[in-house]
Amino acid sequence: MFFQMEEDALKTKTYPIWEPEEYSYEHAFEFIPHITSYLHEDSIERPCILVVPGGGYCVVSPTEGELVALKFYEKGYQAFVLTYTVNFLQTVPLKRQPLQDISRAVRYIRSRSEEFAVKENRIAVCGFSAGGHLCGSLCVHYEDIQDPSEKYSGISNRPDAAILSYPVITSGEKAHRGSFIALLGEDAAPEELEYMSLEKQVTKQTPPCFLWATATDEAVPVENSEMFIQACREKGVPCAFHMFTRGKHGLSLGDEDWANGIHMSPYTMEQLVGVMKKVKAGEIHVSPNVLSEWEEEERQQKEGKKRAPEPEVTVWPDLADRFLKELYSRK
Repeated sequence: MFFQMEEDALKTKTYPIWEPEEYSYEHAFEFIPHITSYLHEDSIERPCILVVPGGGYCVVSPTEGELVALKFYEKGYQAFVLTYTVNFLQTVPLKRQPLQDISRAVRYIRSRSEEFAVKENRIAVCGFSAGGHLCGSLCVHYEDIQDPSEKYSGISNRPDAAILSYPVITSGEKAHRGSFIALLGEDAAPEELEYMSLEKQVTKQTPPCFLWATATDEAVPVENSEMFIQACREKGVPCAFHMFTRGKHGLSLGDEDWANGIHMSPYTMEQLVGVMKKVKAGEIHVSPNVLSEWEEEERQQKEGKKRAPEPEVTVWPDLADRFLKELYSRK
């Protein structure tokens, strides 16, 4: 898939990050993970943000993709959105495939830093909910993820910083169970759950992290963020945490554009669209519950979800930008 447009000084294009022979997931249905760029047309070398939407490892939410990338583009960053592998049918656990996807995405951008006018030592990942878990997983496990291609194996996959927005962190008492079931399966081994419980995996080499969440998050308890920040502090990892007083889960920017469904290109749903074509053609079967959830999501997307902005949280991109500028100024 190649999606391309030009608007003002904005260059947008989609790049598959895997060759077909490199990539395999049983329920991909011809989908190949990709990154979509939001680049400045000038040749000025800039820091980079890789945006990773959430969706419980079952979808890649369009509400946390393009909208966020454009916000950081406006702040002077080169921005990308990662569309990674998800387990919509909840039948084939993902295991490390999403982690392989984000690892390759960082290497892909870094390997083309001159082409993309990206400062190769200024690449931050910015994840939401389960996407935050994926970004955090790369931050703590980057050394474990080897690339199968000689072209990328010698390129660092370590982010220079991370922005984690209402992230899924723990597999313990405060876990978002659905994310871990989609990722590891219903019968995940204790050691798998331990490995993906990120507050237990922070080391001194973990990149600097900026986190934000709301005290009233009904899906991913704010304790997830608190646990990770505490682990960062104990290991001496530069970190910041902002907890806002109110707001439901999935706020994205929390502004008027988010509330009105603006800048929510559906390209992040490519894998899901492929799955549903197979379902509707009778080539694969899913449980009535999964199908009804998809149909309700599709209906709400067409009608436009009713959302109310949360003015208090709209400052988080400014805070994250200041965090990154201060961090990079010391390099």
